[in-house]
Amino acid sequence: MQLQSIDDVFAHEVGDLISAEKQLIEALPKMASAASNQQLREAFEQHLAETRDHLSRLEEIAGQLGLSVSDETCKAMKGLIAEGSEIIEAQGDPSVKDAALISAAQRVEHYEIAAYGTTKTLADQLGHTEAKDLLDQTLDEESNADKLLTKIATGGLMKSGVNEKAT
Repeated sequence: MQLQSIDDVFAHEVGDLISAEKQLIEALPKMASAASNQQLREAFEQHLAETRDHLSRLEEIAGQLGLSVSDETCKAMKGLIAEGSEIIEAQGDPSVKDAALISAAQRVEHYEIAAYGTTKTLADQLGHTEAKDLLDQTLDEESNADKLLTKIATGGLMKSGVNEKAT
């Protein structure tokens, strides 16, 4: 990897996110299948559709800006998905497993929020207004996914969330 300019860093970040989203597209159906809570399963399925859009936006950015993105695997996402796979394979109380799935999914969301935030800032600094706007749209969706997972875990107003059932 050559990092001679901020443009190189931006291209690297876009490529890393493309890899991360591709990996997540493979992992989310498994997480949805492992969830026993209907609301959690639907959240994973909804986020799968959004993740496909995220990948499409990243590919659009790369194409519009003529970025040379690496085919390297995002190691951070690979590790997060490996941890999630351990939970998917785990045996035990379904509500407890759902709580663990939420925990794993929120780690993924927090990674993505950090990565998209950084990449959006780079796009802004480089004057890539359209890319910044696309990244900001995805960043909002990632933040909303994280909030939804928290709501499912805690139960919101009714306090009947997954975490409550797992205790």
